[in-house]
Amino acid sequence: MNRSELVIAIAERAEVDRKAADAVLNAFAEITSEVVAKGDEKITIPGFLGFERTLRAARTARNPQTGDPIDIPAGHSVKVSAGSKLKDAAKGK
Repeated sequence: MNRSELVIAIAERAEVDRKAADAVLNAFAEITSEVVAKGDEKITIPGFLGFERTLRAARTARNPQTGDPIDIPAGHSVKVSAGSKLKDAAKGK
């Protein structure tokens, strides 16, 4: 399902027009991005999803072509974790 199909599905399920559904999806994406960028809190939708910023430690890796070591600096990443209802849906329950 792509973004357009998601907007249509949200509009139908919530019985709103596509413009309103798209605005809600945009707002959700913006708020999630802002919270993750700050890194001081986690967004949780109980039973569905959780989003949080994580710190990735510096490490040494190897170039797969040459075998030379490469230093990878510390950085940040995003952790998305599935909630229990989403996990059950994936299992077909």
